Amino acid sequence: MKVGEKITFPFADGTKEGVIERITAKKVYLRVDFPHHPRKRILRSIAALEAAAAGSKKKKEVKKKEKKKAPKKEQKKTQKKEQES
Repeated sequence: MKVGEKITFPFADGTKEGVIERITAKKVYLRVDFPHHPRKRILRSIAALEAAAAGSKKKKEVKKKEKKKAPKKEQKKTQKKEQES
């Protein structure tokens, strides 16, 4: 990461693109254009930005595992209801 470099980072539900304005030991200052607030300064930690770039696959895998687990919980609930009746 260098000053003036464009990067994408996770923001809310999606991603945003910003320009690195300043780098300190643990934090990065980004300039991001929002619809009603152009050139807004956003502060992010370096670890969060690097983890987002390197760990995006891991997050997707975790979400897939959570989706697989959800139906099992529903099955257990229906089994308990059947046993009670």
